[in-house]
Amino acid sequence: MSSRSSVARLFAIGACAAFIVAGCGYSQEEWDQKVRESEQLRVDLNRESQAKRKCEADYADALHEIDDLKKKYRAQGLDLDNLSASLEQQKKALDEYAQRAKQLEETRKRFELLRTKLQKLTEFGLKVETRDNRMLIQLPGDVLFDSGSATLRGEGKTILNQVAEVLRNDAQLAEREFQVAGHTDSKPLKGGVFIDNWGLSAMRARSVVTLLTTPVADGGGGLKPSKWSAAGYADTDPVAPNDTDEGRKRNRRVELVIQPDVEEMLNLGSLTK
Repeated sequence: MSSRSSVARLFAIGACAAFIVAGCGYSQEEWDQKVRESEQLRVDLNRESQAKRKCEADYADALHEIDDLKKKYRAQGLDLDNLSASLEQQKKALDEYAQRAKQLEETRKRFELLRTKLQKLTEFGLKVETRDNRMLIQLPGDVLFDSGSATLRGEGKTILNQVAEVLRNDAQLAEREFQVAGHTDSKPLKGGVFIDNWGLSAMRARSVVTLLTTPVADGGGGLKPSKWSAAGYADTDPVAPNDTDEGRKRNRRVELVIQPDVEEMLNLGSLTK
C-alpha cells in the first residue's frame, strides 16, 4: 500500500472517530477521560476479584484447620462443639456463686447486729452463744429453780423480766421467734409429779414461757405469746460431762433459742469464726 493510501486511511479513521465523538456530544478530551475511567474501573474490579478469591481460599484453609483441631481435641476427649455450652454453664455457676456470696454477706450483717443486741444480756450474768447452728441465751437452771422444782424462784423471775425488757424494747428482737428449751443433768428424777427428767425439763420450759408472755401489768415480761414455744430435752443435750458436780450444774439450764428465718438457714457457726 502506498503512503498516500495509508495517509488517506488514517485520515478517514480519524474523521470517523471525530464524527462518532461529535455525534455523542462529547469532546475528544471528555472521551479520553471516560476511557481512562473505564480502564481504572477494570483495574479495580480485577484487584477486588483477586482479593475475593484470596479471602475465599483463606476461609477454606481456616475451616480445614478448625476441622483438624476438632479431630485432634476429640481424640483427647474434648468436644469443641460443646465448649460454648460448658462456658455458659460456668458463667451461670459463677453468677449463682456471686449471688450466694452476696446473700451470705447480708445474713452475716444481720447475724452480727443480732448478736450485738443480745450482748446487753451479758450484763445480767447470762451467756449468749451459738451452738449446733442455733443462737441462744443460756440461763442457769439453779438460779431459776430449786432442785426438782418447776416453780420459778424470785431471783429467776427478776432475771427473766430483765431479759424480756431487752427483747420487748427492741422492735426487731420482739418480732423474732423463740423456743424455750429446758435441760437437766443425767441423774434420774426420784418420784414427784414430773415422773422423770423429760417431764421436769418440759415443765420448767413452760414456766419460763408463761412468765415471759404474761402482761407486764401482771408481773410478766409482756412478750407476744405467738412468738414463743416450749420444749423439754431432759439430759439429751449436755454441754458438759455429767460425772462431776460442776458438769451437772452446767447441764441444769434453760435456753432461749432464737429460731432462724428461712434466709438464715445456713451454718451460723461459720459466721462466728
